[in-house]
Amino acid sequence: MNKRTLGRDGLQVSALGLGCMGMSEFYGQGDEEESIAVIHRALDLGMNFLDTADMYGSGANEELVGRAIRDRRDDAVVATKFGIKRDGTTRTVENSPEYIRAACDASLQRLGIDHIDLYYMHRRNPDVPIEESVGAMADLVRQGKVRHLGLSEVSADTLRKANAVHPIAALQSEYSLFTRGLEAEILPAARELGVGLVAYSPISRGLLSAALPSAAELPADDFRRHLPRNTGENAEHNRALAAEVKKIADAGGMTAAQLSLAWLLAQGEDVVPIPGTKRLKYLEENAAAADLTLTPAQLDALATAVPADAVRGTRYPSMNEVER
Repeated sequence: MNKRTLGRDGLQVSALGLGCMGMSEFYGQGDEEESIAVIHRALDLGMNFLDTADMYGSGANEELVGRAIRDRRDDAVVATKFGIKRDGTTRTVENSPEYIRAACDASLQRLGIDHIDLYYMHRRNPDVPIEESVGAMADLVRQGKVRHLGLSEVSADTLRKANAVHPIAALQSEYSLFTRGLEAEILPAARELGVGLVAYSPISRGLLSAALPSAAELPADDFRRHLPRNTGENAEHNRALAAEVKKIADAGGMTAAQLSLAWLLAQGEDVVPIPGTKRLKYLEENAAAADLTLTPAQLDALATAVPADAVRGTRYPSMNEVER
């Protein structure tokens, strides 16, 4: 798989990464054996950019990734995150320097590695100056525990302040045909600073595949049951949009998911989607999208079928923790 570069310090990753979150939580029951097989197959395909976080499965996902790469560390670019603390069903955002140092050490232990290739602040607590948090992250780079720094779901202003303290290699934010809000200010700021954009939920949590079951049909422990885009009249409207995407995909001999990923890859060499899956079938399908080049006619058709503001419903039931 072709490589793309994140940031100005030369972090090279595969054009498509692998989101590992769903292997441990959020999307129904997982299977560790198959999940590890998915990670190994991704590495075989050259999809070397593995994305996890300390809060996924309350640490279990980092442990799973660590087991998967135990004998293949040199094949993988490992990205993980800190910042969301869980206490039962309660979540808080913690960005203090003391917490960052402890969180990094805990992630290294769970992953079983001596350094993290890309370390993200998962969410920002505005009560802690971003300069303090990034300063602590920069100390981890100087100590050799971390190679590159990233942020997730922050505003253009926060990104600029952070980058003034230490170069930021990547901004991870939700970006897809169905989620375009960052195109107005955040993506231009990232490009101004030379920060790569890592696009999570690039298939809109399965909605863009045109094959996502209705909310009522999803497993009880699948968090997508409660997302505003998947419920009520929003769901009907958004499924109609996804059906239009599928028509364009069918005409081009690809799946709707592949078309959605190819569209993201066409947005710029600094964009790296990280579709998540715990199934080999979908991994192979997603990986094939890296070889697709959309025609101007296909891009125009998508622009007509899905205008930037066409989707109905917010991304989460509460949006107060993003873009700060």
